[in-house]
Amino acid sequence: MKKERLKVAVIGGGSSYTPELIEGFIKNYSVFPVGELYLVDIEAGREKLETVGALAQRMIAKAGVPIDLRLTFDRREAIRGADFVTTQMRIGMLDARSRDEKIPLKYGLIGQETTGAGGLAKALRTIPVILGICKDMEELAPDAFLINFTNPAGIVTEAVLKYSSIRTVGLCNLPIGTRMQIAKLCEVDVSKVDIEMMGINHLNWTTRIAVDGTDITREVLNKAAGASGLTMKNIPDFGWDADFLRSVGSLPCSYHRYYYMKDRMYADMKKKFDEKGTTRADDVKAVEAELFEMYKDPNLAVKPPQLEKRGGAYYSEAAVNLIKSIYNNTKDIQIVNVRNNGIIPFLPDDVSVEVGCVIDAAGAHPLQIAAPIPPQVRGLLQVVKAYEELAVKAAGEGDYDAGLQALTIHPLVGDAKVAKALLDEIIETNKDYLPQFS
Repeated sequence: MKKERLKVAVIGGGSSYTPELIEGFIKNYSVFPVGELYLVDIEAGREKLETVGALAQRMIAKAGVPIDLRLTFDRREAIRGADFVTTQMRIGMLDARSRDEKIPLKYGLIGQETTGAGGLAKALRTIPVILGICKDMEELAPDAFLINFTNPAGIVTEAVLKYSSIRTVGLCNLPIGTRMQIAKLCEVDVSKVDIEMMGINHLNWTTRIAVDGTDITREVLNKAAGASGLTMKNIPDFGWDADFLRSVGSLPCSYHRYYYMKDRMYADMKKKFDEKGTTRADDVKAVEAELFEMYKDPNLAVKPPQLEKRGGAYYSEAAVNLIKSIYNNTKDIQIVNVRNNGIIPFLPDDVSVEVGCVIDAAGAHPLQIAAPIPPQVRGLLQVVKAYEELAVKAAGEGDYDAGLQALTIHPLVGDAKVAKALLDEIIETNKDYLPQFS
């Protein structure tokens, strides 16, 4: 029997993304009745939590829905008896992200938030905190679902799968964003578009695209060549080459530009850094400052449209679609991060993959992939997944050797001497956040 009032805990409640989530809970209250909503943060985030919390309270009051909103720094209080726990954290905040992006540039490498050396640094800081949350859930809410939006989402999901008994599903706004982009490219309503995606978080390929049930994959690949708009807000909109897309045979995700256009992406980053001394993290800081000034306006009682600049577009839709489908045992199909269990046959069973899943009251169940996986996809996917396995081991166990090998084999690093220097600098720079290496 379904509960009539649900308790939801949002870890990282002071995030600029939170109004997206509040909007989703309000719009879907009739099918996902949130009774108690806890926004949780740390003391260092007090001002942001209070600002976001006040806006959230105004949004709830304006909508007239009976959601009891509570702000707290007591994570255990929020988790106790929760039905769903969502995580949207940035350990070390944007200053840490800025370092993650700038350190690799010193070595002539791409500095990016979720992949390569920057992604490893973030994973090392994040996974111990996530596993602490899981430990609290095992004690205080063992039947709850952990819905993780914290990047690097696939690596974090894999850590939970390997080191915890908690039921978890990893979430990213990239799949829903890709579907929206394809609909716009084809000039059709998004409700008519169905896609099959296969891979891992931020390294997935759209292998089949259908409109009203008709396969138009080849047509979309032709249209996508050189087209703009097929990327996320945080990734430069460099167009794909027609011959290259045809040879891949599927639509690469936005983040593939870091692999398939490595030199061009690095040159773009380096030029910006040399001219302005900034990276994407600094842009986000500016956007966040603007957003939080808006959030402080006592007359604001809706999510401001400027939030889309933050890169979090469709987060609310993706997150609320997932949890309301679990709650309602909907059995619809969504693209999320789950345990592989043989779905991608050349990857280990216990790793996380991002694929289409049937969502029901027990969680997410991956669908068999229809299309054969060609070697040009398999090769890159195996290497980056091996990096992720090593990253999880390094972060979860404080295993230096795993961290060194993770960087060495990653396509955006690929040199043992550079990998060691990078890892040593990452550990030293982040030592206050890396108890597992002490």
